Formats: sequence, structure tokens, C-alpha cells
Amino acid sequence: MSITEQYLLDTYRARQLGEPAPPAPGTHEWQAVREWRDRRQFLAVVAGRPARGRIRHGLGRWLSPRSTA
Repeated sequence: MSITEQYLLDTYRARQLGEPAPPAPGTHEWQAVREWRDRRQFLAVVAGRPARGRIRHGLGRWLSPRSTA
């Protein structure tokens, strides 16, 4: 059974039982990839390796705030 067929079956069952439909396949994949990447970067920082990307940008803003002149 393919992912699409399983999704359609789950959607049909949810509709028959009056429950909310499940999310479509692939709906949350990018969020999962972002969380996985952020976790790897966090572990790198904890291990003493340099941060890259969003975490480094966020830490840079937090550690060196702009002057209020």
C-alpha cells in the first residue's frame, strides 16, 4: 500500500468516525528537517565546535546587542 492510499484510507475512516482528518503526507517534513538541523548545531556548540546558520545568527544578536545611540 502506498503512502497516498494509506492517507486516503485514514481520511475515509476519520470522516466515518467524525474525527479530524490526518495531515497530508509531507506536510511537516520541512519543520522536521529544521528541527533536526537545529539539534545538530546545538550539539556542535555544546561539544565546543563553532555554530553555523540560524543558531549562530541568533547567538550573535543575543551576545552582542546593538548600541542604543
